[in-house]
Amino acid sequence: MDGVVAGSARRRRRQLLEERRFLAPALIAPAILFVGLLVGAPLLLSVYLAFTDATAGSLTGDFVGFDNFTRQWSDPTFRTALRNTIVFTLLANAIVVVGASVLAHFLVRDFRGKWFARFLILLPWAAPVALSTIGFLWLFDSLFSVVNWTLIRLSLVDQFNPPQWLGEPNKALAAITTVHAWRLLPFATVIMIAGLASIPKEVDDAAKVDGATGLRKLWFVTLPLQLPIATIAVLFGIVFTATDMAVVYILTRGGPFNSTQMLPMWAFQTGIQAGSLGAGAAIALFLLPVLALVTVLMLLFARRVEVT
Repeated sequence: MDGVVAGSARRRRRQLLEERRFLAPALIAPAILFVGLLVGAPLLLSVYLAFTDATAGSLTGDFVGFDNFTRQWSDPTFRTALRNTIVFTLLANAIVVVGASVLAHFLVRDFRGKWFARFLILLPWAAPVALSTIGFLWLFDSLFSVVNWTLIRLSLVDQFNPPQWLGEPNKALAAITTVHAWRLLPFATVIMIAGLASIPKEVDDAAKVDGATGLRKLWFVTLPLQLPIATIAVLFGIVFTATDMAVVYILTRGGPFNSTQMLPMWAFQTGIQAGSLGAGAAIALFLLPVLALVTVLMLLFARRVEVT
C-alpha cells in the first residue's frame, strides 16, 4: 500500500513538472531574479540618487529635483564627455561594421585553416578586457611603443620626435577608438556570419541564374537580406561602446585635457572618486533615454527592412 502511494506521489510530481503552467515560471524565475538584482535594483538606486545630493558618506541625501542634471548640462567637462562619447561610438561602430562585413564574407567560404582563422578573430572577444587593453597600453607607450619602433625603422616618423599616441588629444581619441573597434570586431563578425548563413541557398542559386554575380549580387541580394542582422550588430555595438569605461580607464583615464573623456568615465570620476553620488548618478542616467530611443528605432528599422 505504501509503495502504491509513493508511486502515485512520484507520478503527480512528474505531471506537475511537465505542466507548462508550472514549468514555464520555474524556468524563467532565475532569469527574472538575476535581472532584478543586478540590473533593476542598481537602476532604481541610481534614479533615487540622481535626484538627491547624496555623497559617498551618506546615501540619504536631501531631495534636490533636477539640480544635478542642470548643473551637469552647464558643465563644460560634461559637454566634452557627451561629444566625445558620440564621436567615439560612431567611429568605432563604423570601423566594426565595415571590418565585420569583410571578415564575415571571407569566413563563410571554405578554405584550408578556416577554423584557425575563426579562432584568431574570436580571440579578442574571449580575452579579458583588462588583459587585452594593457597589451595596447604597451603598444602605444611613449617610450617602448612597438608601433613607434616599427615606424622609425621604416623611416616614416622622426626618431627624436615620435608620435605620443596617448599624450596628444587627436591621437589619443584615435587610439582608444581603434582598441575598442578591435574588441568589438569578433562579436559583430559572428553576428554577420550568422546572417550570411541564414540566406537560403535557393536565393543564391536564383541570383546566379539571373546573372547577378560579384558586386551586383552583393548589392542587390546579399546586403538587403543581411541588413536586419547587421542592424542588430550595430545596436549591440552602440550599447557596448557608449557604456564602456574599461578601455578609457586603462589607457587614458579621460586625458589628455579631457580629449578622451566619456560619460561613463566622467560618471565614475564624479560619483565614485569625487564622492558626489547624486551628480555621478545624474551623469550616468543621461545615457538611459538616449540608448532606449536608439534601441527602439533600430529594432523598428530592422523589422521594417526584414525580408519575408
